[in-house]
Amino acid sequence: MSFFISDAMAEGPLPAGDGGMSIIFLIGMFVIMYFFLIRPQVKRQKEHKAMVAGLKKGDEIQTMGGMMGKVTELGDNFMKVEVADNVVVTVRKTAVEAVMPKGSLKEM
Repeated sequence: MSFFISDAMAEGPLPAGDGGMSIIFLIGMFVIMYFFLIRPQVKRQKEHKAMVAGLKKGDEIQTMGGMMGKVTELGDNFMKVEVADNVVVTVRKTAVEAVMPKGSLKEM
């Protein structure tokens, strides 16, 4: 019957190794993940929060959905954006992706 199922052989005990190397490896991986993943994301969040806090009436913006317009009214969480003549939409302030330079809408 051993033709289909191989025999299980027991191994000897594992050699007593240095556990300090595995701890150093784990700490090193955490440091690498912090500097390459966590820190840049926190920096981007701070920049976005500062940009949203600095919005004012008359700014030309682009939303995360790609819609561009001019800010006509600001609230605590929402703002009204004029996307065309007499067309005003309400969007969340956090949906703003970028503040465009003045005159960007006229170039389109």
